[in-house]
Amino acid sequence: MPRSTYSVTQAQSALPRLLREAESGELVGIARRDETVAYLVSREHLEAIVETMELLANPRARKAIADHRAGRTRFFRLTAIDRGG
Repeated sequence: MPRSTYSVTQAQSALPRLLREAESGELVGIARRDETVAYLVSREHLEAIVETMELLANPRARKAIADHRAGRTRFFRLTAIDRGG
């Protein structure tokens, strides 16, 4: 999981640096009493997580993923759309 974990006190005093770490793609953990209670993640990383959750919550998307994994998906060149098939 996170490469770096900081206590709440450490995170409070180093917040600007920890935000830069998160923005650069690092997952930063924040712990209270030796238990991680929160993470700092970049907006880009969080948006990817939310998009994945939305896809997995959609039954049609889950079926499409399962069909692809089972080899039941066919792909066409985009130029085939221009020709009508």
